[in-house]
This record gives sequence, C-alpha cells and structure tokens, in this order.
Amino acid sequence: QVQLVESGGGLVQAGGSLRLSCAASGRAFSSYAMGWFRQAPGKDREFVAIMSWTGSTTSYADSVKGRFTVSRDNAKNTVYLQMNSLKPEDTAVYYCAVRPKYSSLSYLETEYTSWGQGTQVTVSS
Repeated sequence: QVQLVESGGGLVQAGGSLRLSCAASGRAFSSYAMGWFRQAPGKDREFVAIMSWTGSTTSYADSVKGRFTVSRDNAKNTVYLQMNSLKPEDTAVYYCAVRPKYSSLSYLETEYTSWGQGTQVTVSS
C-alpha cells in the first residue's frame, strides 16, 4: 500500500500561486498514475488533474486548465501541483491519490486505491 502525504497548502490572495507536493512512500513510485482531486465545503470531491505513470500524459479539469500544472519527480517519489492565478472558487481541501501500478488515466475517484490526508487551500478575494 502506497502512503501519500500532501503539503504546501495555505492562504493566498486571488491571483497568487501555490505549489502542492505529494510525497509517496514505498518503491515503484514511477509505476503509478497519480491524480489530484479537491473538495470544497458542502460539495462533492472533484477531479482536478491527473498524470500517467510514464509522466507523458496529463489531463486537467476545465476549471483549472491553463492555470494548474501537474508534474512528478520520480527520484523524489513526489508529485506536484503548481497552481497559478488562483481564484476564490479554488478554495478546497486538495488530495492526491494513486492508481494501481501501470494503470491508465482515470477521472473517477473510485478507481484510486490510496489517498493522502489532504491539504487546505484558501484563496481570499
């Protein structure tokens, strides 16, 4: 079982930037497709961004496309979410998650097997 720990959340003004990190334990990190999801107060958790296990393919929710970038550093067992031009509607708890080894990309949270504890991002107007 892969253990995930997110960090990098905080309070930022609209238009600002944050970089979230998700550190994974265990070996074979490079074999896992990774996803970022978020949950705003009173709302369901939603897909934000995903990256294939090869790192060659990414996909983003329309609401963050052009502002957020997902990347990974396999040497550090870490995946990142760079968030620019933040908006108040980006306020949420952000979670990283991992799919089974060598799995394809998925937008469905039910297809992710391990989750981090989440990190709070608050964007003030």
